[in-house]
Amino acid sequence: GLELGALGGVRVGGLVQRAPCLGLVSAQQSPGAHSVQSGLGPKVPEAAKQEGRQGPGRRSWCSRRRKAPATTAIMDFQACERAGVEDTGSPRPLPTAPDRLLLVKNIQLEDGKMIPAAHFFGRADSSALELTEEELGTAEAVRGAWKRILPSVLEVDESTDFFKSGAASVDVVRLVEEVKELCEGLELENEDVYMATTFGDFIQLLVRRLRGDDKETEGPIDYVEKAVNKLTLRMPHQLFIGGAFVDAEGGKTYETVNPTDGSVLCQVSLAQVSDVDKAVAAAKDAFENGLWGKISARDRGRLLYRLAELMEQHQEELATIEALDAGAVYTLALKTHVGMSVQTFRYFAGWCDKIQGSTIPINQARPNRNLTMTRREPIGVCGIIIPWNYPLMMLSWKTAACLAAGNTVVIKPAQVTPLTALKFAELTLKAGIPKGVVNVLPGSGSVVGQRLSDHPDVRKIGFTGSTEVGKHIMRSCALSNVKKVSLELGGKSPLLIFADCDLGKAVQMGMSSVFFNKGENCIAAGRLFVEDSIHDQFVRRVVEEVGKMKIGNPLDRDTSHGPQNHLAHLQKLLEYCQRGVEEGATLVCGGRQVPRPGFFFEPTVFTDVQDHMFIAREESFGPVMIISRFADGDVDAVLTRANATEFGLASGVFTKDINKALYISDKLEAGTVFINTYNKTDVAAPFGGFKQSGFGKDLGEAALNEYLRVKTVTFEY
Repeated sequence: GLELGALGGVRVGGLVQRAPCLGLVSAQQSPGAHSVQSGLGPKVPEAAKQEGRQGPGRRSWCSRRRKAPATTAIMDFQACERAGVEDTGSPRPLPTAPDRLLLVKNIQLEDGKMIPAAHFFGRADSSALELTEEELGTAEAVRGAWKRILPSVLEVDESTDFFKSGAASVDVVRLVEEVKELCEGLELENEDVYMATTFGDFIQLLVRRLRGDDKETEGPIDYVEKAVNKLTLRMPHQLFIGGAFVDAEGGKTYETVNPTDGSVLCQVSLAQVSDVDKAVAAAKDAFENGLWGKISARDRGRLLYRLAELMEQHQEELATIEALDAGAVYTLALKTHVGMSVQTFRYFAGWCDKIQGSTIPINQARPNRNLTMTRREPIGVCGIIIPWNYPLMMLSWKTAACLAAGNTVVIKPAQVTPLTALKFAELTLKAGIPKGVVNVLPGSGSVVGQRLSDHPDVRKIGFTGSTEVGKHIMRSCALSNVKKVSLELGGKSPLLIFADCDLGKAVQMGMSSVFFNKGENCIAAGRLFVEDSIHDQFVRRVVEEVGKMKIGNPLDRDTSHGPQNHLAHLQKLLEYCQRGVEEGATLVCGGRQVPRPGFFFEPTVFTDVQDHMFIAREESFGPVMIISRFADGDVDAVLTRANATEFGLASGVFTKDINKALYISDKLEAGTVFINTYNKTDVAAPFGGFKQSGFGKDLGEAALNEYLRVKTVTFEY
């Protein structure tokens, strides 16, 4: 039978196939407007309207989206040579209508089988496998299994369709298990049966698996290899589009740098606008036509669980790459950068089959009755733009929820930290995530991020980064196609420390609130307000603890403070501290670059910081503690000062008075309030900001809403 799939673009100049059949192809002006071509030019039957119409022995399909009226006609494929068909890889003008393009999307055979995907030319050019005597014996044994499962079928031949012969989902499991017994433990997936439904196709798939030359295995990957941390790292460095690692348009690359010593780690492909278009097209095709949208939500969760397991198996490699590419302290990267990423995918894998709508009582249209229900559906292609401070974890926070909801994604990692995102892409292949579902494009924000924000086929942007860039993305999303958008932006999180607190714990947590991950932490306490009576004691103990911090190579197990992420950020921190000194704040310690190779900056403490100063208002995003006093007992005054900012990402309070803690938590204008702790985030707890720190949530059930749309369906009966 003919198998003609989405060819990309073909010119149909005559007859197409050796075997006689009735085919259905799609011609379109715009995505979703389908028509059928007969002979050399379109012929429109009267029955061709905006809905499917079936005639004797043939069918016509039209527009799915109703954007433009679609015309339909029938193409007859007679016994002939493959003359007049040219695989061009792009749409081509119709011979009789040069202003129209013919894009072949699907083909339906006389037996009713519809073939998707671009398999036609590849399969036609390679004949079916010729089976050995041993393989013929295996095929007969499997034929016997089909007969046992399909007792109503008198004879199982090459064209016998498993499901049209009465098989149900439980029979899929039985067939997989029968094959395992007959073929010495060969492990098939349920999806294999769904994708090879006829006996002939199933045997071909089975023999390829037995020979180990299945064409669906992952292709070659060009790794950069490095022996470091008692490991041999194998790091992909190309773009990841449609399930393959490929060079950028024009072969463009850039250097990614190790912040520990300033050396070049490797050359990374630099995505261009055309690469973004290819990645979005791959994601769109995977969403609309691929296996991802056809498998059950539970199977989708199973794939995400498998991905989490692979990430855990590769945790040492991933943490080492984070240390090399982002300057993350290795031990912290194991626990947080990688550890929380694994937890995030496990958490959202469990949500896949629990995304539910509701039934709603409405007024009845008497004498009839009505039923209204809602469905929570995936949005489509999502663009995710992530920052450089937690490269893998920020990717995971957004991507896990996005995939759990059933979307496909194009990920733009930060240009300075692309390597864990590309390693993650490799792991999605190993996990069996279908091709095109995940795409990764290292590159600049002005090119890749801008094109994702502008692209008409991207339906959602998730962004973590600066408020300035977030506003620009929001504007682009509005002007392009009113994309859904969620933003996690800048912060200047206040931490209030009262005299009635556990001072030892307040010092410990105050240190962590500022210096955790070298201060490159979105919820870092940007300003500490310390009650007057304990201010001097608190500062003295903090300075003592700063002196104990070990600054050094992030791969050393005793290092507590590694290099800043990149050179430009180090320079900004130097300028930030210089401005604080110029405005009259007291520099107690730090404020300088460490005299050694790399981008190391001393942990810094400022006191006597007044509300009008630049360092009191603006985020450093580095290891800089800003301390201000407040009068004993003046709760409302310090609350006013803490809220006098346009940011509202996080906040904290240390006190033993539960009434005071609850009162302050009510009044603080921030998306997260920590009480007698700090930095305590969890995959189950929603995370996001107020005011100019953005809107929308990562983590928790609330994050799913960012990647779903609600559809209302009303019946009358």
